[in-house]
Amino acid sequence: MVDDSQAKTSAHAVLAAVLQVRGGQLQALLWQRAREPFAGSWALPGGALAADETLEESMRRLLAEKVDVREVSHLEQLETRSDPQRNPKRRELATAYLGLVPSGLDPKVPEDTRWHPIDELPELAYDHEEILLSARERLRAKLSYTNLGFALAPPSFTLAELRDLYAAALGHPVSATNLQRVLLRRRLLEDTGERRRYGSGGGRPATIYRFHSCRLEITDQFAVLRPPTMIP
Repeated sequence: MVDDSQAKTSAHAVLAAVLQVRGGQLQALLWQRAREPFAGSWALPGGALAADETLEESMRRLLAEKVDVREVSHLEQLETRSDPQRNPKRRELATAYLGLVPSGLDPKVPEDTRWHPIDELPELAYDHEEILLSARERLRAKLSYTNLGFALAPPSFTLAELRDLYAAALGHPVSATNLQRVLLRRRLLEDTGERRRYGSGGGRPATIYRFHSCRLEITDQFAVLRPPTMIP
């Protein structure tokens, strides 16, 4: 028989793994906790699920405390964590979301909130590092078989700029030629009719593209953007 005095109060948290390519690196939005548990550690934006809200409604409300949600171009449910020991103070489920912010934006954030490269994470509270790595893997997978690149890219871009965004998100070099072939074959990009010239040289101006759609679509369910093969 369970002693009620020793039982943990059950709760449900919602969390956001918000990612953006900044300075050529895939980075995550984190805030530094001021109170226990895990005082001084960094954490994902989020909080308790409100009794009168859906998961997504609570997520957008809580996320708005850390970043302008109008600048989050994509938000999707990632996973639910249910380890009874994940919160040392109480029994707590956590439903996590993946959020993406396009490159080039610099949303205003509170003083306790900063962007951190995923490859150089500080000490994180709870199981938030595992959630962040799961979010990165979800992003990488969906870049292969959907048009999710629209959520990382600015409204218009050259193929070289888009290649750099994909490379930062995927964690390996990407050929601009291969990327162009794949994305144009799937009809994901469209020519804006504009051109951009770099420097004062006489090189051919670069074509400026945009994504045909800014709504998530499965474009090739069997596709995988793999790292380049290393020749010994």
